Amino acid sequence: MRILFLFYFLVLPTMLFSQLKQGDDSMEPKGRIASDSKKNLNGQKVATMDQYRFISIERDTTYLDTSLTIQREYSFNYLRKDIFGLLPFSNEGQTYNTLQYSLTEFSPYPEFGFKAKHFNFLEANDIKYSSVATPVTELYFKSVMQKGQTLDAFFTLNLNPRLNFSIAYKGLRSEGKYINQLSSTGNFRFTTSYNTKRERYFANAHFTSQDILNEENGGITTISDFEDEDPNYDNRQRLEVYFTDAKSFLKGKRVFLDHFLRVNDKKGSNNLYVSHQFNYENKFFEYNQATVPSTLGSQRVYRFGDSYVTSGINDQTHYNKMYNKLGLTYENTTLGKFQFFADDFRSNYYYNQILIRDDKTIPASLTRNINSAGGQYEYQKKNWNGQFLYSRSVTNQSLSNLEAKINYEFNEEYQFSFGYQNLNKLPNDNYNLYQSSYVNYNWSNNFKNEKINSITATAITPWVEAAVQFMTLDDHLYFENSAIDLKQQIVTPNQYGNTINYISVKVSKEIKFGNFALDNTFLYQKVSQQDAILNVPELVTRNTIYYTNYLFKKALFLQTGITLNYFANYFANDYNPVIGEFFIQDKKEIGNYPNLDFFINARIQRTRVYLKAEHFNSSLTGNNFYSAPNNPYRDFMIRFGIIWNFFN
Repeated sequence: MRILFLFYFLVLPTMLFSQLKQGDDSMEPKGRIASDSKKNLNGQKVATMDQYRFISIERDTTYLDTSLTIQREYSFNYLRKDIFGLLPFSNEGQTYNTLQYSLTEFSPYPEFGFKAKHFNFLEANDIKYSSVATPVTELYFKSVMQKGQTLDAFFTLNLNPRLNFSIAYKGLRSEGKYINQLSSTGNFRFTTSYNTKRERYFANAHFTSQDILNEENGGITTISDFEDEDPNYDNRQRLEVYFTDAKSFLKGKRVFLDHFLRVNDKKGSNNLYVSHQFNYENKFFEYNQATVPSTLGSQRVYRFGDSYVTSGINDQTHYNKMYNKLGLTYENTTLGKFQFFADDFRSNYYYNQILIRDDKTIPASLTRNINSAGGQYEYQKKNWNGQFLYSRSVTNQSLSNLEAKINYEFNEEYQFSFGYQNLNKLPNDNYNLYQSSYVNYNWSNNFKNEKINSITATAITPWVEAAVQFMTLDDHLYFENSAIDLKQQIVTPNQYGNTINYISVKVSKEIKFGNFALDNTFLYQKVSQQDAILNVPELVTRNTIYYTNYLFKKALFLQTGITLNYFANYFANDYNPVIGEFFIQDKKEIGNYPNLDFFINARIQRTRVYLKAEHFNSSLTGNNFYSAPNNPYRDFMIRFGIIWNFFN
């Protein structure tokens, strides 16, 4: 009902504004919408494409795009982005295994943890702010695996050229093909942007409320039932799983404000700014399991070891964070921007009890109070732009961050960039503290900081797009399974004392011949380490051959083709629902199976329709396809969806 209510709530304003005459797709900088608009043959003002802007917190700008390209095909999914390098689990709304380690982002500050639950959790830097000439609505719909749907509805408008509001909600419900696999998620977000008439003051703010509920079955218990291709198990509900009544739940709310004021009255060649950023967030993670033992035929198995209770596991972890950053920026049109800042990070990660054991006392909370100071320099001149940042804690905690980014744009066809990061990072809180009703899932640690060095280089040319990353990891934190019994998971955190070297090379190229095209992406990864701690497939590839053409006197644009996804065999990380994390394992390799998708997409004006036969070769290659050990990948299914844009 809440999805249906939101649908009407967002569509109604569009209907009201639809009395205006339509113009071209467009966008323009704030404060100049009316004056820069063009006029049509009747003398009426028509918004131009650059008047519909979407701006990140880093002030990178994109424009409203209703085209149907192969990149749009890749991003038509639950996360609304290209997921090359991520391997989804069988049901929509579950977690993803990471094939491409270079997708991992790092912050020097300690985070909540439970990272396997955060793929669909929108962080502060994921939120986009809008500036639009006329009201804009976007509706996204896609069918799911069984008994449900996913909808993402977005609406934004400018009350005047200087004040924008947007409201959006993404909701999902999918039962899944296996026992106890329901996903039910919701992501509500509200944003506003404002600047004064003389453009001295700018502000971006947002509020988010997100909840991610997953039933957790722990994977299938008997791999042979799946791999032997017994037709009795073609109905996946017949496959025995570890849990029929377990679930995990992540919930979070955030209030965010980023604003700055120009001190001098008029903008000139020398400007002085005062900036402030505020972020208050609370999160909550719960793992619930009514029945503790699992039944495997006539055998009882305690999947996660001994527990303090005989039934009704209900582990709850709470987290609050408040972040303030105050900066002073000097801008010179010749020399660039010089910013000096100080920030204050406060967090409280806590439980409702102290656990006293014979060997150790597990505290109830982990409190952080960190102050840092640093500087940032930005330079942009002609084809060059660069950014250099350094920050370091001034309190007892030792953390630091050094970043350098340089971009050179020779022209629209040739672009090059280089980046370096040296990070001294505090561990995420769930590595240092966790409490559970499971005996072995209680710990209190004092791990050392992780040290990360990363060098990246990218090149965009007419012949190829390439990206190279080299990374060294010291004191790397990870989770591992210490259980001897293959049917058990006793997962605990650990820290690797040796150095891990990681390198990745990613190459993309699209070859066009008439109405046909072949789009290729290849990823090669190599890890040098004394022990198998960081595990990734050496080769990941995606190859799409497709056909495009206009039909019916160019009223319809057609896109159809086949996509091959493949990754090499490797010991993939396994998933543990109690802590919402992946852990390393060396018992089962997955991969080395082709995944073929056939799609037919069409665009009619501003409406894009998608139809896909996912993994249509699943019955031809044998049941060797997995997302993680004990968790099979998706079977063949046909799904459809639509993206519908309304604006004038």
